[in-house]
Amino acid sequence: MNKYFQKKIECASGKTLRKIQDEKLVKQVQHVWDDVPYYRKKMEAAGLTPDDIQSVDDLHKLPFLSKADLREAYPYGLLGKPLKDCVRIQSTSGTTGKRVVAFYTQHDIDLWEECCARAIVAAGGTKEDVCQVSYGYGLFTGGPGLNGGSHKVGCLTIPTSSGNTDRQIMFIKDLSATILCCTPSYAAYIGETMKEMGLTPEEIPLKAGIFGAEAWSEEMRHDIEKTMGIKAYDIYGLTELSGPGVSFECSEQSGMHVNEDHFIAEIIDPETGEVLPDGTMGELVFTSLDKEAFPLLRYRTRDICSLTHKKCSCGRTFVKMTRPRGRTDDMLIIRGVNVFPSQIETVLLNQGYPANYQIIVDRVNNTDTLDVHVEMTQEMFTDNIGEISTRQKELEDGLKSMLGIKAHVSLVAPKSIARSEGKAVRVIDNRKI
Repeated sequence: MNKYFQKKIECASGKTLRKIQDEKLVKQVQHVWDDVPYYRKKMEAAGLTPDDIQSVDDLHKLPFLSKADLREAYPYGLLGKPLKDCVRIQSTSGTTGKRVVAFYTQHDIDLWEECCARAIVAAGGTKEDVCQVSYGYGLFTGGPGLNGGSHKVGCLTIPTSSGNTDRQIMFIKDLSATILCCTPSYAAYIGETMKEMGLTPEEIPLKAGIFGAEAWSEEMRHDIEKTMGIKAYDIYGLTELSGPGVSFECSEQSGMHVNEDHFIAEIIDPETGEVLPDGTMGELVFTSLDKEAFPLLRYRTRDICSLTHKKCSCGRTFVKMTRPRGRTDDMLIIRGVNVFPSQIETVLLNQGYPANYQIIVDRVNNTDTLDVHVEMTQEMFTDNIGEISTRQKELEDGLKSMLGIKAHVSLVAPKSIARSEGKAVRVIDNRKI
């Protein structure tokens, strides 16, 4: 039986959703025009006033916002409310340059937590569940978002944050946690540790996991599900838009429903900015319809995916986005070929390797090189050079078939690649581009 946190809106007709979006968009554009001088200047430069935006049909006229705009406007340039009306900031987990700082009114936080609650209920969560939130807390949005969503559902919430994996597992077992929320790479690490401790899926009380904040493959999902005996659900969000809960997966596990009463999703050609039709892969763009403190219009996420309005078996009518296949900024161009880390991960997992790998790109004699370091499992580990060489060749052939270019594979000992308790560092690009 499908469950909903707010059935009336989650299963609303297309006509009802469109009416909500039209009304909210007109109101939001006026709010931004009146209260965000930075974006008003962009509208004026495009020859626009709020009168030009009467419905979602006019959305394409509005100028885009990008991460470059957020950096330029840092810290207060895109603020839509007086600071005295704001109650919180969150920030991106970026490690270079100025971070994005997003502001929230209490209204913004309430809506964000409702979005996260929808995701938890879609994953089977009820007030009878114990929800362990192992995303990072603090400035990172993962912990606070799912924590608030769990409270809204009425789950007993365990705010473990990330790290201290032995303690994570102890709480899962001792407090009978039924839902785990963390990054997929950390979920894989927790699962791997459980397996090493001799825990079978039947001995693990978890029934579901809500994993997001980084790209992960379908193969990685199956690996986590098998190890823990759970159903693994994807969740998507950006600090710029609020955090996790912008979209979420349902029982069908075939894409994430966008909370369309709060966000409008578009897919554009990343080169031309042209809006693309359903089913076409391109860059995801979001407009926040009722954020007060940090109201972004047509924000370019840099994530590559597609949208579909195909009817979903769960009963929800929200548009679905596919899991991002990568980001325009994560995409590596190697010898003229577009390479996404998720493609490499797919090959590794299909051939029985764990999702512990590192991609190293360099340039030697004006030619790009692609090296992939891959951990062996304990069962695979051997000092038989011939066997290792054969395995490396099989992986290199698989990668050549997937990517269209040659990669050099090095099989390394189990546990030799550093584990991540947050977002995994998969790529090291040493080229001076």
